[in-house]
Amino acid sequence: MGIVNIIFLALGVVLIAAGYQRAKGPWSRYQALKEQDDNIARYEAWRGGLRDTSPTGASVAMQMLRRQAQVGGLIVVVGFVLVFLGFLLR
Repeated sequence: MGIVNIIFLALGVVLIAAGYQRAKGPWSRYQALKEQDDNIARYEAWRGGLRDTSPTGASVAMQMLRRQAQVGGLIVVVGFVLVFLGFLLR
């Protein structure tokens, strides 16, 4: 293995770990907000009320959290690509 392979492998592992850490928090908060939003929708449907479809603070927060989780996921994918390249290049 050459020095380039080792650099790609090390950088890939670091990016995978960093991306996972970056995506984990926003994703769990997004899931919690989504669950609350679903509960509210079920309650309002049961009650028979009409639900306002305009954006709420929670829906905006969900969009931001989903985007942050997507960025973290993209970092993980780049890390996997670097690890793959580290094994592929000779």
